[in-house]
Amino acid sequence: MNRSELVAAVAAESGLSQADVNRVLDGLFSTVSGAVASGTKVSIPGWLSFERTSRAARTGRNPQTGETIQIAASNGVKVSAGSKLKAAVK
Repeated sequence: MNRSELVAAVAAESGLSQADVNRVLDGLFSTVSGAVASGTKVSIPGWLSFERTSRAARTGRNPQTGETIQIAASNGVKVSAGSKLKAAVK
């Protein structure tokens, strides 16, 4: 399911217009990304949680030349499924 299909399905389920649902999704994604970027864990109990993770600096290897390179430390995002979502999939 892509974004436009999701918007259409939520609009049909909720009775809202697709434009309203699209604005709500934009607000949701903006809020979640801002909170996770600042290091705050976002949790929707039973459904999803989003958390910033840290990756340490490490040594890697260039596959073309075999040269050893340094890979800088970086941040990533961990998304975890909640119990209600896991139960829906079973």
